[in-house]
Amino acid sequence: MSVTIYHNPRCSKSRKTLELIQDKGVEPEIVEYLQTPPSADELKAILKKLGKSAAEIVRKKEAKEEGIDLDTLDEDGLIAALAAHPRAIERPIVIKGDAAVMGRPPENVDDLL
Repeated sequence: MSVTIYHNPRCSKSRKTLELIQDKGVEPEIVEYLQTPPSADELKAILKKLGKSAAEIVRKKEAKEEGIDLDTLDEDGLIAALAAHPRAIERPIVIKGDAAVMGRPPENVDDLL
C-alpha cells in the first residue's frame, strides 16, 4: 500500500519523518505541499483520515501571519483558508490507505507503517 507524505523540506521534523519512513524501506510519494497545496476537498479527506478538525492542524503563528482569523471561521471557512495559505498547515502529514498521522513527533509514523 502506498504512503504519501505532505512534506516541507525546510522543516527538521518533516525531514526526520521522511527519513524514518525511508529507513523502513518505504519510498513514499512526496508532496511538497507549499508548492502543490491540497485543495479544500483534499484537505477534508486528509482531516477525515487524521480524525482531526481543521483547527487541530493549524500552525497558529503562520495563520496569524497569513491573516487567518481562527476565532471567526467555521470548519469549512478554515479549510478554505488553509487551502489558500498552506504555510499555516501543520506538517508533516503521512497517509497510508484510510489512515493518517501527524509526524510530530516523527515516531508517530511507526504505528502507521
